[in-house]
Amino acid sequence: MEKVKVLVVEDEAIVALDLAAGLEHDGYEVVGTADNADEAIELFVSNDVDIVLMDIHIMGEKDGIETTIELLKIKQVPVIYLTAFTDTATIERVKRTHPAAFLTKPYNINNVRIAIDLALNNFAIAKNHDEQSKVINLHKSNEKDVSASPDKEIILQMNEWIFVKHNYHFIKLSLNDLLYVEADNNYVNIVTIDKKLTVRLSLNQLLEKLHFKQLARIHRSYAVNMNAIQSFNEQQVVVNKTELPIGRNYREEFLKHFNFT
Repeated sequence: MEKVKVLVVEDEAIVALDLAAGLEHDGYEVVGTADNADEAIELFVSNDVDIVLMDIHIMGEKDGIETTIELLKIKQVPVIYLTAFTDTATIERVKRTHPAAFLTKPYNINNVRIAIDLALNNFAIAKNHDEQSKVINLHKSNEKDVSASPDKEIILQMNEWIFVKHNYHFIKLSLNDLLYVEADNNYVNIVTIDKKLTVRLSLNQLLEKLHFKQLARIHRSYAVNMNAIQSFNEQQVVVNKTELPIGRNYREEFLKHFNFT
């Protein structure tokens, strides 16, 4: 289980510390703060950064836009600009880097939180169009109770990671850490070694949309990570000392994973 990792590039130390504290309070992990391009690149390379908050006016020869170009050559991640500069020339330069958002100073942590939420969502959608990831939107337009909820549940998938929205921020989870998923009426419990996350959708929806070949259906209410199985027989599997039933209708398909005939 990992938190969404944020890199903050900001030349005003007090602003950077305040922003980092607010993000960590919301459940994000700030991998570091930098006030120049060299420090930003070093932090970016040495950490598995998920999103960058970039001030345009930073110390050194390279400004935030030039620094962003360098970072995106290393790895494609969503970038949110934080700046007091809104002149036409700056905006045109910013557009060329295709940022996820552009927030003008002074800003508040609520606006930053919303921008991160949208940035991760839109970035996952873009990757989905390239068939490199999938996005699972869990609310339907005709469900008034869901659309009215301040904590709309969303799962994003980016390669081997999923991001589960919980209490206004995303929790980062490696698919390899997933033990099993369990249907619970209109909800699904996503179970790892140390945590259980609940999202509003059916088990069928999750299995249809989540791209993870090792997640196998063994029962109408359960699907299990095949790599997490400790032992099994024809009636049940054991995962992390938890016994899960194998449904009669799923037994044959389950055994095919072991080349049983």
